[in-house]
Amino acid sequence: MDHTTHDSAHHASHDDARAGATWGMAVKATLHCLTGCAIGEILGMVIGTALLWGNVPTMVLAIALAFLFGYSFTLFAVVRAELSLKAAIKVALAADTVSIAVMELVDNTIIALTPGAMDAHLSDGLFWSALLGGFAVAFLVTTPVNKWMIGRGKGHAVVHAHH
Repeated sequence: MDHTTHDSAHHASHDDARAGATWGMAVKATLHCLTGCAIGEILGMVIGTALLWGNVPTMVLAIALAFLFGYSFTLFAVVRAELSLKAAIKVALAADTVSIAVMELVDNTIIALTPGAMDAHLSDGLFWSALLGGFAVAFLVTTPVNKWMIGRGKGHAVVHAHH
């Protein structure tokens, strides 16, 4: 085997991936992730708050639903590309796990650190401003992470192979 040819092809594919990792792609991937996360997290916060659950069970539900909805968006997209359900699940996990985890970590940290936000009710402006402000900061932090991952053929780059 000619290792020179292999190494050149290997490095060329990495260079192509890095060249293809634009900020536009990263923003699109992050918005995709944010949409699923926001739907799941808001739903979890609303359910937990409406049922008068404590902070910890409410946040656990919100985070679980954020992952569920985040993965679901990608899952449905790749199933439409005629992948089997098993293959689609693998793609969704590979594409979204880091992005959702970073987004949830940042968002929930902001909510937890905003004085009074954890005890605010659905009708309080503080509840919504902390939640939406957390999403905005999470978007800003997660976008460069997604750009870095796409540039290395990871994250949403895995999804683009199935479009």
